[in-house]
Amino acid sequence: MPRVQIITGSSQETEQLGVCIGSLLHPGCFVALQGGLGGGKTCLTRGVVDALAPQSAHLVASPTYAIMNCYPGATPVYHFDFYRLAGDDDIAELGFEEYFSGEGVCIVEWSERLTELLPSDLLTILFEYGGDDRRVITLTSSGQKSDALLEQLEEELQNKKNFDRTDGYLV
Repeated sequence: MPRVQIITGSSQETEQLGVCIGSLLHPGCFVALQGGLGGGKTCLTRGVVDALAPQSAHLVASPTYAIMNCYPGATPVYHFDFYRLAGDDDIAELGFEEYFSGEGVCIVEWSERLTELLPSDLLTILFEYGGDDRRVITLTSSGQKSDALLEQLEEELQNKKNFDRTDGYLV
């Protein structure tokens, strides 16, 4: 599976990375976010929303208690947080899978709660602490659409001066 590793040094850099990713997403894309509490998942989502539905970016917050937030725009963003759900049965019971390949972009925090409902073509983003405010962010694609998306992202990052294939990217 193709993958790119990126290092950000602040929440603002993580959000800027989200803007870059968001500028490449299109309806039907599924982004699976994984990592611990406070890892940067919501910051990255704020950047994605800023790129796709800028009028809603200031509204982005973790939907832990709401489970889903919808940010309307030219391409709507469906932001899920499955932290409180037990798995596929809970998610299917709530009817969320109808959004997974629909008119908008799906961003799912705690996507590891999904098993059988997880789309086969998706971009997985893993957040790990790198010390202080640094985050090591690993993007992995699995499918033709997400492979192309990851390739486009790498090209975008290579056009920025601080990108290095081995060390990652510092915005």
